[in-house]
Formats: sequence, C-alpha cells, structure tokens
Amino acid sequence: MTSKSSSVTKSSSAGKARPVRLPAFVQAIDRWASLLDARLPQGIGVAGAALVLLASLAYGAVKGEHVATVIAAINDARDRAANAAGFRIVSIALAGHHHVSREEVLATAGVTGTTSLLFLDVDQARERLKTNPWIADATVLKLYPGELQIGIKEREPFALWQKDRQVSVIADDGTVLEPYVPPRLIQLPLVVGQGAEARAKEFLALLDRHPAMRDFVRATVLVGERRWNLRLKNGIDVQLPESGIAAALESLVTLDREKNLITRDIVAIDLRLPDRVTVRLSDAAAQARAEALKDKSKKKGGSA
Repeated sequence: MTSKSSSVTKSSSAGKARPVRLPAFVQAIDRWASLLDARLPQGIGVAGAALVLLASLAYGAVKGEHVATVIAAINDARDRAANAAGFRIVSIALAGHHHVSREEVLATAGVTGTTSLLFLDVDQARERLKTNPWIADATVLKLYPGELQIGIKEREPFALWQKDRQVSVIADDGTVLEPYVPPRLIQLPLVVGQGAEARAKEFLALLDRHPAMRDFVRATVLVGERRWNLRLKNGIDVQLPESGIAAALESLVTLDREKNLITRDIVAIDLRLPDRVTVRLSDAAAQARAEALKDKSKKKGGSA
C-alpha cells in the first residue's frame, strides 16, 4: 500500500494553487484523529471532553496549591449526602477523659457537626487522638446508624521538668504533657536537667522508699546526664554516686536519723565515695569551728 502525504494548497503570486507539505507530527495527529473518528462510537467525544475538563481542574488545583481545599469540599459534600441518607452522628459516648475536655477530644478526632458516621475513618481518628500528648491510647467504635463511641486512656501527670529555665509537666514516660505548670500541679516533684525527664521515674521510685527524706527534697538534679544531686528545702546539696544510688540514700537516711545531719549548719553532703561521707560546712559554721579549735589549742598550751 502506498501512503499519501498530507498536504494543503496555497495560492502563489501567479494565482495558481500549489501543494504545501505539513510537518510530520501534524500529519500523525491528523491520521490518528481520522482513525478515532471512523472507529469510536458516537458520543465518545463528549466523554473525552469531560475527562479533559476534569484533568484540567485537577491540574489547576495542584498548580494553584488548592488540593486541601478541594478535598475538604469533596469530603463535606460526601458527608452531607450520607447524613441525608440517614447516617448522621446523632449521639457520641465519650469515656476516659479527665485532663482533656470533650470538645478537645472531638476536635482532635476530626468529628464535627457535619461528619457522617458512614465515612468516618476510625483508624485515622484513633491515630489523630494519639497525637495529643495527654492521650496514651484510644478506641473508636461506630454503631450504625448514628452512634459513635470513643474511649481514651490518658497519661497521668508525674513530675515537673525544668530545662533551660522552662518548666513543663511530664508523664512517667517523659512525655511533655503541658509546656507550663497549672496551679493544680505545682506540688509535683521537680526534676532538673537534660535527660532528667526520661530517667525521673526510676530515680523517684528509689526516693519514694524514704518518704521523710523525699518530703524534704526541693528538686532532683541530673548532672551531666550521669548522676543525681538532691537539692534540699534548706539549701543543702546532696551529691549522689553514679552507681549504688539505693545504698547512698540508705546511708543518708541513717546519718540523719542518728546525727540529724540534714538539719545541721552545712551546705553540702558528698556521698559519691562508697567508703566515706564528706560534709562541707557553711562559712559561719566553718569560722565557728576554726575559733573553737583555736580556743581548744590555747587551753592545751596554758595547761602545759
């Protein structure tokens, strides 16, 4: 079969028409268009035009960064249709919330006044709820045609954590629950330092074995992310070892019980060495001790 080249005629200056050869890609389009026109059913052009229109709209949404708006509009229309069909959420049973309000739970789960039960994604709602630091876990259950049940398990406030002059409320796993301290939580134990939020649970459990000493502690300070110091309410610093913390706390409690150590005029107690306890006197106490030793020395010299 011999193919014929597509061409058009063009008038010359002499008035005679002469053929003009079209570019190759135009000829290819022309051939495909003729083929489709001959073989496709009638009306397919309308469908094709609709597809082109939808593609253009999609491209425009992406190009104009309106995807989120378009998706939100589609979801809203979908939910309204489902609600009209009888799948509106008419009741919500919520359990387990104490530190998080009902409004905050629903907003975090993505449940609004127009959300339909039919199209609510329970797995997505559960994951969204777990993004709230107060919520450790959650369950979301749909009961058709219109009831939603949400159960949450909250983290409990465990301690206050100070880092870089910022004090936050933390859970026992170190999760920051609030970046500030509500008045109702001001009495929680205070831990200080980089990494203290992750190690507070273990250390405070050791301190809880000695309630009297624990109640006399103002703050526990993690030094160099290696060991702990106790800052007592009377200003005394107690230096604890990196290992053998439990034994060091036992020694501190015993010394205080037998010698009233933590109520004396001292500024620091060093328990870092397992075989000795070092005590640093306050300036006033050190001067008084020096004068007492001097007087004692004079008396010994006089009696000689």
